[in-house]
Amino acid sequence: MADPHGFLNHRSREGQPSRPVPVRIMDWKEVHTAQEDGVLRRQAGRCMDCGIPFCHQGCPLGNLIPEWNDLTRRGNFREAIERLHSTNNFPEFTGRLCPAPCETACVLGISQPAVTIKQIEVSIVDRAFDNGLVTPQEPEWLSGKTIAVVGSGPAGLAAAQQLGRAGHTVVVHERDDAVGGLLRYGIPEFKMEKSVLDRRLVQLRSEGIRFRTGVTIGGDGPGDLSLAELSERFDAVVLAVGSTVPRPLGVNGQELAGVHPAMDYLVPANREALGAERGIDAEGKHVVIVGGGDTGADCYGTAIRQGAASVTQLDIRPQPPTERPDHHPWPMYPLIHRVGESHEEGGERVFGVNTLEVVTEDGAVTGVHIVDGERIDGRFDAYAGTERTIPADLVLVALGFTGPDPVVATGSPLPTTAKGTFVRDEQYATDLPGVFVAGDAGRGQSLIVWAIAEGRACAAAVDRFLTGDTTLPFPVRPTDAPIAI
Repeated sequence: MADPHGFLNHRSREGQPSRPVPVRIMDWKEVHTAQEDGVLRRQAGRCMDCGIPFCHQGCPLGNLIPEWNDLTRRGNFREAIERLHSTNNFPEFTGRLCPAPCETACVLGISQPAVTIKQIEVSIVDRAFDNGLVTPQEPEWLSGKTIAVVGSGPAGLAAAQQLGRAGHTVVVHERDDAVGGLLRYGIPEFKMEKSVLDRRLVQLRSEGIRFRTGVTIGGDGPGDLSLAELSERFDAVVLAVGSTVPRPLGVNGQELAGVHPAMDYLVPANREALGAERGIDAEGKHVVIVGGGDTGADCYGTAIRQGAASVTQLDIRPQPPTERPDHHPWPMYPLIHRVGESHEEGGERVFGVNTLEVVTEDGAVTGVHIVDGERIDGRFDAYAGTERTIPADLVLVALGFTGPDPVVATGSPLPTTAKGTFVRDEQYATDLPGVFVAGDAGRGQSLIVWAIAEGRACAAAVDRFLTGDTTLPFPVRPTDAPIAI
């Protein structure tokens, strides 16, 4: 059992250490560093092993958090990684990139700072890799069934690994030149170095998962395939193509050369971090980021590392409170003011503003015209006399994504919902026999932890479709949603 006095003896939360700002903005390496062993075990000991662990409800994967917390406290990292991997294929991704809804659902968090679950998670898996405890798990037998997975982001990789371990032959198709999807070219290097992705791919390849890059399903390139062709060649198809169509800015000037969707900026920046030539360049420029979410924060930190003259992030929402508001009671994930690693590095965040237009002079971007206000009944109510223009040479639009790129099936796109996502049933299946949808392509823009959970559940549905039964876990239904009122 857990240390019954841990949360009483150690009331303070000691978070993940990070490199000093002046040092880390000089390179693309990860911001965070490894937690010292004594601190890690002390923080793990704060877990109460409560009778009803609401952290399980906060996490769609159903991670066995109290169990691997206590194993970490005892220094038993071999069993800890077994517990961690039993519910999560890629804890090194979630431990770095997930906003940790498990922590806001932590029972201890009612009266004390929550357990540092995310830090403990990433420490367990990193130690496991360092000590050779992450090894291939080859299937005991082969089913003779073949499956095509389209997309190599977290949902696609999770589905592929689960199905491969069930004995099926899996081929992952990726349109980019390298495997990883969002993990490869969307997440900045300073949040997760690509070596973390590559070491996991070694395991997947050793388990028999095959990868084909440079293949667009529905494209017209020499190596591209239609969805119909893919369905003919494989016994089942899993579409895990993500939600990649950017939401437009929707104001005058959005079509100008100095205005770019966030991913058009982040993808070449990721390539730059790996040694390629710089793409869109923020050096010496006044950068304005429209959108207050994580993607905007990624642009924020990237622009700082490129040497921007200034960085300003605009958020239409008012600045949230620093403490959990009454209308977001425990164990919900609360809307509070969070200062990300990028925001510690300089620049400015402006809350409660709406973008009116992009200002130009002689065809070049010179500023962004904004106004203060608040959203009432879904509409932005501007405050009179607050209009102003802030200087901008480069405008990055980080307003989220509206849905997946179209996937062509026999000359027609798959049916989509009002949100732009692919239509699917309770078993992740589309109207096309043997074609399934997992991750953001079906759920809409969401968290990496939900993508992995859907990949695992979709794999179970595919396995049942092919064999009549399955022993694979089914952690979430397509209609499941985070804890909410």
